[in-house]
Amino acid sequence: MWSCNNGAVTLKTWGILAAVIDAVLIVLFALIGRGSHGEQLSVGGLWETSWPFLVGWAIGYITTGAWARPLRIWPTAVVIWILTVCLGMALRVWNHQGIDHGNPLPISFLIVASIVLAVFLIGWRVVVRLVLGRERTALLRGARAADRTPGVAAR
Repeated sequence: MWSCNNGAVTLKTWGILAAVIDAVLIVLFALIGRGSHGEQLSVGGLWETSWPFLVGWAIGYITTGAWARPLRIWPTAVVIWILTVCLGMALRVWNHQGIDHGNPLPISFLIVASIVLAVFLIGWRVVVRLVLGRERTALLRGARAADRTPGVAAR
């Protein structure tokens, strides 16, 4: 169980939050990509771009058991990222998406997608772990100070 300012956040809650955050970031990735290429920003177009990566993400989420360790960087976030990129790219090629001058998988797209999805899928977990780590350290410091203070009961 991890703590937050407003009380305890259960592992189940983090598992659900991780799934929602990941899915939103993958859709944001597709939205940014479509916008940067001047493509239509319709729900259908967004779905067309997002679904291969969401399928790759879902397989990664299930394979790693991410609901049980949603904030772990290794293996959870790294494996989810790798499967999101690899399966997403494979499904895009299979579905004839994003063909650029006859090339079904431009290396520039592979590189940009890999970097952006790494920052999105791994990055938010790093930030949360850092914030929670600081909070835990502060709580431990407070408990230790209370232990050393005469007449103050430890929590």
